[in-house]
Amino acid sequence: MILLSRLCAAFLLALCVWSPGVARAAAPEKVLHDWYRLILELVRHTPTYSPPVASRSFAYLGVTAHEAVAGGSDDLLSLAGQLNGLTTLPERQQGAAYDEAVVLNAALTQAVEAYFGNTGPTGQRAMAAMGTRLRDRVTEGVAPDVVARSIAQGEAVAAHVLAWSADDGGAVIENMGFPQTYTPGAAPESWVPTNATVRQQQAPLLPDWGNNRTFAMPDGKTCPLPPPPAYSEDPASDFYREAMEVVEAKANLTPEHIHIARSWSDDPMLSTTPPGHWVSIARQVLERDNAPFDRQVEVHALLGVGLADSFIGCWDAKFRYDLLRPVTYIRRVIDPAWEPLLITPPFPEYPSGHSTQSGAADVILTALFGDDFAFEDNTMAPDGLAPRQFPSFHAAAEEAGISRLYGGIHFRAAIEQGLAQGRCIGAHTIALTTRR
Repeated sequence: MILLSRLCAAFLLALCVWSPGVARAAAPEKVLHDWYRLILELVRHTPTYSPPVASRSFAYLGVTAHEAVAGGSDDLLSLAGQLNGLTTLPERQQGAAYDEAVVLNAALTQAVEAYFGNTGPTGQRAMAAMGTRLRDRVTEGVAPDVVARSIAQGEAVAAHVLAWSADDGGAVIENMGFPQTYTPGAAPESWVPTNATVRQQQAPLLPDWGNNRTFAMPDGKTCPLPPPPAYSEDPASDFYREAMEVVEAKANLTPEHIHIARSWSDDPMLSTTPPGHWVSIARQVLERDNAPFDRQVEVHALLGVGLADSFIGCWDAKFRYDLLRPVTYIRRVIDPAWEPLLITPPFPEYPSGHSTQSGAADVILTALFGDDFAFEDNTMAPDGLAPRQFPSFHAAAEEAGISRLYGGIHFRAAIEQGLAQGRCIGAHTIALTTRR
């Protein structure tokens, strides 16, 4: 009921996206703001939107917005020829007039409807209402020929990006991302299902995601990891010690530890997911600082690309090492009755996806906003959790990582190596040239 009410609220937002007196000059910023506010809600309500799938859409939506704006900007450079497989986008007519808000709204209307095509009826109505109401507002007072030309341009950009995305390996999600058949590993360290009651989760989520086409890094193997500690049930081994650290963390949880774990839980269908959490943080910072419009679309494109690449790289490593989860090992070797604080996700342990994508976000946002950039994260406030204060993006990424130890779903090696992998992946993203 809470989730439904949130999406109903988003539907009402879509019906009332523009208040009287909003300055026409601010229209492009308003278009971006309202679409992303709706996108973050749609992620909660679209059944196939596990974290990797969400990251993919955030990347393509960010690139769509960036390219729609870059085509008419003296400052922004297109990402065509820089992102893997992205060819030159449709160009604007030389000397012809365009309205930037109309171009952007047309592009995002088409893109959001495509990437969230399997969301529920309320989400469908919210998308339709958003597109219609924003179109009516941004076209008010604009010459009909400029409106027609601008809509055509925005839709052409969206169609180009959508066609580019169609063959990346992640466009079709069947059975919620769980394979119909799967042969589990036979070694004692191999991943095994951790939820015996959900039939789908007897196979791991998206085992081929690491083979998807990447965006800025060459492929999913670009930022390799060392192997995790060697599996052992010997109490003197590194593996056993890491497991005992998880047990002891659970036994000694403080209210602050629990708050951290729940603030970064980001469960599918109950939240904006981990990539959505970082997009939410970026939105909060951009709005707090009244960032210039070109910087806003630049941030969304780069952050989306880095988050998507981080899930591809992370998933390549997860299924390369195929490591069992702490709950499996601890119940097998240490305490048969042990329970983690958080629900264990249905895929291999090493490395931590939260850590990999947080490491990438750290590098990207620090490059864009600077070191020691303090901010407050209110992402989970609507769900009753107090905001988190951070002195830097680095500190936030470190907390996101350690939250998975507090939650009982990752060993320390997965957290530390995941953060390192994400920072390697983020470096490929910030190597892109977005400005003249």
